[in-house]
Amino acid sequence: MKKLLTTAAIVLAGATAASAEGELQLFNWGDYTSPELLAKFEAETGIKVTLTDYDSNDTALAKVEAGGGGYDLVVPSANYVPIWIEKGLIQKLDLSRLPNHKNIAPEWRDVPWDPGRQYTVPWQWGSTGVAVNTDAYSGDINTSAIFMDPPPELVGKVNVTPEMNDVLSLALWYVGGEPCTEDTEILKKARDALLAAKPKWLSMDYGMTTKMAANDVMASVYWNGAIFRARLQNPKIKYGYPREGFPLWMDSVALLTDAQNVDEAYKFLDFIMEPENAAMISAFARYANGISGSDPFMPADMKDAPEIVIPDEFKSAGHFLPTCSKKAQEYYTAIWTELQK
Repeated sequence: MKKLLTTAAIVLAGATAASAEGELQLFNWGDYTSPELLAKFEAETGIKVTLTDYDSNDTALAKVEAGGGGYDLVVPSANYVPIWIEKGLIQKLDLSRLPNHKNIAPEWRDVPWDPGRQYTVPWQWGSTGVAVNTDAYSGDINTSAIFMDPPPELVGKVNVTPEMNDVLSLALWYVGGEPCTEDTEILKKARDALLAAKPKWLSMDYGMTTKMAANDVMASVYWNGAIFRARLQNPKIKYGYPREGFPLWMDSVALLTDAQNVDEAYKFLDFIMEPENAAMISAFARYANGISGSDPFMPADMKDAPEIVIPDEFKSAGHFLPTCSKKAQEYYTAIWTELQK
């Protein structure tokens, strides 16, 4: 997820060693795609890639569902994949065209959101937690209280990323509930707690890799890889795993039903399942990937990074988010709308 919002599309053109002709339209989260990866793909295939960024699962879904963009590939999060399938927006993959499908790590081959990996291939995975600048706060950071009940040192200095499902799931766990609940009492409790906390926040924004590194924000709900990148610039930044519960996620690449550049899309899907290329994706955005054999190519500093390796004491608190029912999603949207007023 995991990503900074960017406004420009990246267009790569002019391969010198082309072995194929064509174009590819990739619709992905902002600041999440390695330019070096795209340059390598273009050099090897001659396929020009146009990358368009989005800032949330809901943004991507709404744009494609409305028929906009003309994209070939999209990168939804795990709990959104069933929605894309149900709406008929992505198509089942022809695995015979993906010889590198065998490289998907065993634990990611048969996942609840895409049994048998019939519709998607892994991009990256990670967690949503809380980041704190320890110059501002030296207390316990492994709690959602950082944003749900900010300590005095952090009041007016906290950012909450505007990703509805992550934020509401963290809030529901914090008040003793579970994500996607339809229990109106616990939903009200989470809503009230969020509304009470909001005046103590600085912002609801993206861009925390840059802003936390520059000391513009002292704490944030954000994604682990982006905070890893911020910590490399500012060692005072630490990443916390809320013991009350925190989301795990995997973003995967899917072929849109109305894709125009299908052959090119299959080439790209197979390309990113090469271990060395998967490692290139991770090296840029600083998240783990789901491809066996990529470890030898990974940056050494990722192998024991605290943002990547979840401490044993918090592993049981991490959960992949379910796909919410229509009613639960309506409750979520109502709360989110009120929170953003």
